Amino acid sequence: MNQSLAPAKAAALFIVVVVAWGINWSVTKSLVQAVPPLWTASIRSWIALAALLVILRASGNLIVPRLADVPVVLSVALLHMTFFSVLVAAGLRYLPASKGIVLGYTTPLWVALAAGAVRSERLGMLKLAGVASGLAGLCVILNPASLDWSNLHVLAGAAMIILAAICWAANIIYIRSHRWVATPLQLLLWQVLVATLVLTTMALISEGPPRVTWSPHLALLFLYSGFIGTALAYWAMSMVNKSLPALTTSLGTTGTPIVGILSAALLLGEPIDLSLAIAAALIVGGIALSSLADAPARA
Repeated sequence: MNQSLAPAKAAALFIVVVVAWGINWSVTKSLVQAVPPLWTASIRSWIALAALLVILRASGNLIVPRLADVPVVLSVALLHMTFFSVLVAAGLRYLPASKGIVLGYTTPLWVALAAGAVRSERLGMLKLAGVASGLAGLCVILNPASLDWSNLHVLAGAAMIILAAICWAANIIYIRSHRWVATPLQLLLWQVLVATLVLTTMALISEGPPRVTWSPHLALLFLYSGFIGTALAYWAMSMVNKSLPALTTSLGTTGTPIVGILSAALLLGEPIDLSLAIAAALIVGGIALSSLADAPARA
């Protein structure tokens, strides 16, 4: 079934997605303290795969992709679901979740910079202002008063999450040029399947068989991250994208870092210092300006 939702239902579902994604950064931070990053990403992906198999079969969206859609399946599976997930998980071992999510959501800024560099899009004044604001926020969060530059692990964590954001940006740039045969929702299971197999192979080679000390708390964290933060969120966002204007979803997703910062403070006790608040405001504001600049093109 590919029917759109009523605007009110789509908006409510969108809020659920933003909250689920925001909280998922704190959940991932907790998971990587107990399980190595590759196995964290892999186990979560297996849970998401099982859930999506049920969801997509029940909704009639389970198909075999055409050859023309294989590149986009591989692009999303490798750049976003594999590299982005692993780099974020690895980076969060050394970086607070609140700072990690702000760095991770610099993705639209890298998309704008790359599009301007290859001249596939024109960087007007509004978008330039958005990119400048985002880069200023990046400088604020990376300054020595905010991050301990004497700790190489902290610097490596920040670098990994910025690299994750760049991988996500590369995926977005490819998606924009892809000519879809099936819908993104119909290809979702295959993207997760490829990512799951790659993640598991990487984990076995790099970290060996999983040595996990299971507890009810750890199991609940994995269930949340795999089922709610990944499978349900991906499905819900596909439904939202079909039901709400693109500008609404672009601006709405800027709420995810805010939710992430607040949830990290509430769930993990991470402080919200001045540098973090200023950086978040600049980066979120920059993304909002870039989204508004894209509005005429979307229309």
